Amino acid sequence: MKISASYWMFEGGLEAEKPISDAMQEAKRLGFDAIELAVAGRGVLTHEATRAQCDEIVATAGKIGIEISGVASGENWTCSPTSNDADVRQRSIDFNRKAVRIAKWLGTDAYLYVPGAVDVFFLPEAEVIAYDVCHQRAGEALRQILPIAEQARVALCIENVWNKFLLSPLEMRDFIDSFNSEMVGAYFDVGNVLLTGYPEHWIRILDRRIKRVHVKDFRRSVGTVEGFVDLLEGDVDFQAVKEALSDIGYDGYVTAEMLPFESGRPEKTVQAMKEIFK
Repeated sequence: MKISASYWMFEGGLEAEKPISDAMQEAKRLGFDAIELAVAGRGVLTHEATRAQCDEIVATAGKIGIEISGVASGENWTCSPTSNDADVRQRSIDFNRKAVRIAKWLGTDAYLYVPGAVDVFFLPEAEVIAYDVCHQRAGEALRQILPIAEQARVALCIENVWNKFLLSPLEMRDFIDSFNSEMVGAYFDVGNVLLTGYPEHWIRILDRRIKRVHVKDFRRSVGTVEGFVDLLEGDVDFQAVKEALSDIGYDGYVTAEMLPFESGRPEKTVQAMKEIFK
């Protein structure tokens, strides 16, 4: 497997302010094989980026000697495809269609997709959407984005996030399968699932549907967002995770998503990633 770094884990990344070339150079210097870029509504890489801009990023990555493992976006948290506001839902669909195109231009075949949310844990003022309504709207939105993804051959990779939606591996599996398309898959996050389950169980159930893997660590005894800790300092059984990934034949990118940025954390993360996966 190749170890990758999320653009968000570098200083200024989560704010979409760090120059992409600087982030790629830092990831390469640290010893990562690849970097996962991020597209947002504002900042250094947006859904309105041109083909020429993306070509320049790809060329720069080639010169640096680092791969682009995928493209992520957190835009759906605040512009949700499951919102009660129909205009917001349409803006989300339009954004994600363009983001898929960006992923294609950047030479990757995976786009991290947040399918919507019953609520947003870090935004107390956010609306609460009934679970069944969230499920219906999530499916409707994804079906409108899917033709673009199939044309581009970029998988819409649904991540298990703290959105109170798709709460079990069986439900995630069945939701993915309902689209009957190899361009709908899972972006499995090892740390996110630890609050309510075991990552090795999810991995074996999702199986071939897993297109990409995010790596974090978490302490169950904390049980809140404060429970996310540096790699090898929480309760993730990384040996069990590696065995499960091996069992399903996964040999793709494993991307560290360590948030927020703290001085020294990227250096600490790459050493842990090498210890775990190499």
